[in-house]
Amino acid sequence: MEEQQIIKIISQEMGLETDQVRRTVELLDGDNTIPFISRYRKEATGGLDEEVLRKLEERLKYLRNLINRKEEILRLIAEQDKLTEELEEKIKKATRMQELEDLYRPYRPRRRTRATMAREKGLEPLAQLLFAQEKDLEHPDREAEKYLDPEKELTEVEKVWSGARDIIAEWVADEPWSRAVTRKLSWEQGILSSRGETEDHSPYEMYYEYREAVKRMPPHRILAISRGEREEFLKVDLEVPQEEIIQTLEKGYIKEGDFFGREQLQSAIRDGYRRLLQPAVEREIRSEIWEKAEQHAITIFASNLKKLLLQPPVSGARVMGIDPGFRTGSKVVVVDQTGRVLASETIYPHPPQNRWELAFRLLLELVREYQIDVVAIGNGTACRETEKLAVEVIAESGKDLKYIVVDEAGASVYSASPLAKRELPGMDVAMRGAVSIARRLQDPLAELVKIDPKSLGVGMYQHDITPSRLKEKLQQVVESCVNYVGVDLNTASPALLSYVSGLNSRVAGTLVDFREQEGVFQKRDELLAVKGLGQKTFQQAAGFLRIYSSADPLARTPIHPESYEVASQLLEKLGFVLSDLEDKGKIKEIRQKLQELDPNRMASELETGVPTLQDIIDSLGRPGRDPREDLPPPIFRTNVLSIEDLEEGMVLRGTVRNVVDFGAFVDIGVKEDGLVHISEMSSKYVRNPLEVVAVGDIVDVMVKSIDLTRKRIGLTMVLPREKNKGGG
Repeated sequence: MEEQQIIKIISQEMGLETDQVRRTVELLDGDNTIPFISRYRKEATGGLDEEVLRKLEERLKYLRNLINRKEEILRLIAEQDKLTEELEEKIKKATRMQELEDLYRPYRPRRRTRATMAREKGLEPLAQLLFAQEKDLEHPDREAEKYLDPEKELTEVEKVWSGARDIIAEWVADEPWSRAVTRKLSWEQGILSSRGETEDHSPYEMYYEYREAVKRMPPHRILAISRGEREEFLKVDLEVPQEEIIQTLEKGYIKEGDFFGREQLQSAIRDGYRRLLQPAVEREIRSEIWEKAEQHAITIFASNLKKLLLQPPVSGARVMGIDPGFRTGSKVVVVDQTGRVLASETIYPHPPQNRWELAFRLLLELVREYQIDVVAIGNGTACRETEKLAVEVIAESGKDLKYIVVDEAGASVYSASPLAKRELPGMDVAMRGAVSIARRLQDPLAELVKIDPKSLGVGMYQHDITPSRLKEKLQQVVESCVNYVGVDLNTASPALLSYVSGLNSRVAGTLVDFREQEGVFQKRDELLAVKGLGQKTFQQAAGFLRIYSSADPLARTPIHPESYEVASQLLEKLGFVLSDLEDKGKIKEIRQKLQELDPNRMASELETGVPTLQDIIDSLGRPGRDPREDLPPPIFRTNVLSIEDLEEGMVLRGTVRNVVDFGAFVDIGVKEDGLVHISEMSSKYVRNPLEVVAVGDIVDVMVKSIDLTRKRIGLTMVLPREKNKGGG
């Protein structure tokens, strides 16, 4: 399979132009990152977005690996002097790795098997004679008697037949057609069943007596049953139509009519299926459904993570962050608008100390002294009790002060990390958690990238997923979000910079060291003075790095330095200069004229591509814009609500915290998140919850059920037309 053929296959599969795929492949082979290609090479790719580019890259790798594997298999079989023209043609035409491995299976080096030992005893000619079905003898056993040899432990006819059957069984099991038939029927009619291995209560009780068609099992059920099996609560089997498969195999291998050794051949086929084929195909099917379920779980996690990272920042606010606790107290920090720590205290309002009044006065003093705008409370232990304290402080402060509960998932992971030690030297580990809570409200993306995505609690069965696959996908998501938003070159942490297109953790660290030693950057091209940051890296990274303090207004935009001249010429044609981007009044005029121009005509005049010009137009119309600003802000509260305060039919506004296959969990301001089951998301059929909601969405929900004993809240998004909203 030549490179041109690969490009043709990808273009056909993805519905793309051949030249479009070829140019994209050339960019990928040229060590360009996907964010860079997606944003700054739209003319070459035809405007392919990141999702399509990643699918194209993945398919490209697969097909190239397939080519390499074909070459290797052809070489290995040729070295055995067993490569026929027919086999070579089949290998060259294979389009899937599984098909290729099936063809190679009979020639793969293997451990000693029963068939191997039978061959060593010289029984292969008898097996060949039996399998060919060409010789008909009145007394078949006389043919077998020729192979009797006490020195080879062949002391009776049945041992001879047994060895011949072992050889045939292996042939049948290794034959690609046999595997294809067994795989097809097992998949189409297979039933995955599970039963409880214990009478004890467990999270898997609903699967103690369970059966479902394997091809119709939803991913979350596959993952749940697999975990139950791994934790030894469940025994899992794949039930398949054994007799139908065996009969199909017999029809494929056994000729019609009576002939020499028919019964022996039937026995060999049955043995080959039951002992070799069935277990192997069952492993394949279970591996395949696990892989699909795993990929689905990774996709859900990635979608949730993207929405979590792109939550709108609460910029320009002074925040009091509180990491609640009982015995060890609650950690309190005050950070200014840039996230700099101004004060830190530990309070003990809860048991066992119960110093409520002292804690109340201290918080009130901090609020007044530092002019706090928002109180951010971690949602862990003692959260609800701390909310009550915050409400009292808000009432007494006389300020327009509000509080919000922040998901503190991963804060403890960050607190003990080397990065936290570098950013907050000398600070108590627990206090760093409060800083993280406050800062993630101010800029979720900048703070959350410091934490391993697996620790952020927005996935489903993420701890069961292959770590390398999950890590790769989540790295892509974080990289995509960071480059979509852009990074402030003069304030970004090494963790944030490491995700910028073209950079890595080493270069990011060097860049920060350079910044600390030489002072802030004034222009983008000053990046070239950083050791280890060459022209290629600069090309990939520059457009995603912003310098908001620069005298050059273009440095605050996503416009790439390679397009600065085009941007300047565009402004000139509209009757403006770069410095006009500093004037809010002028910006309105610029925006108006940009909306009126014809991009196609202007692109021709400026000798640039239309997609590139359109991006320049968008950037000049809103210089310094953060794309997250267009999203709804988080919900702030001034009073506290508990599950006991809820009533069925109450309508509340909440924030989506997690989306899973069967619905979404929504924070409605009580300790427990409520569940909106997929059936309650719309009056219409919903196939996938992600079609309706995403992490961070603000939604109106109605309380449908309340289970005080199990602390469970059922919610619905199918609301009456007229209903007053309640809650904070």
